[in-house]
Amino acid sequence: MQNINNQKDEEIVKIVQTKDPEAYTHLVERYQTKLVRYVTYLTRDGDLAEDVVQDTFIKGFINIKGFDTQKKFSSWIYRIAHNEAVNKIKRQSRLVSMGDLADIFGSKESIEEEFEKEDTKRILRENLDKISVRYSEPLILHFLEEKSYEEISDILRMPMGTVGTRINRGKKLLKEVYEQTNK
Repeated sequence: MQNINNQKDEEIVKIVQTKDPEAYTHLVERYQTKLVRYVTYLTRDGDLAEDVVQDTFIKGFINIKGFDTQKKFSSWIYRIAHNEAVNKIKRQSRLVSMGDLADIFGSKESIEEEFEKEDTKRILRENLDKISVRYSEPLILHFLEEKSYEEISDILRMPMGTVGTRINRGKKLLKEVYEQTNK
């Protein structure tokens, strides 16, 4: 049998569904850090994010039998995390705001480009909270979590055209906010 760590998410889900529920731990290990980072952006609270992600994995495990392995597991688990975060925030009657937007660009073509990218990340960090969550959340999913428009569409339950529009408007809003604060 192939090493489970080398298998695709959906193949591991099939194993969990049919013969070995313990294999779910491999999926938890793959997504723990990513989901905590994503939920921390939504909640701006690391401890709350940890709780939300734990609830996400519990809910995912409970509902794993109903997961369609023809779809992407990552979109499914991100959607659960998104819903759990929104529900937790509503329960706490807090506004959703976005936080640190690190690692938006990962390449290291040159030192000069890396400094420019770091400057861009700093600017994003400073200004992302100043735009509506309807625009900042798709930006985070696309640039930080490296999700495709299709995956963002699945996660946020909106048409792909709307995702593209919100990302483009979000970029424009970020530019406007930046220009206003740096006059």
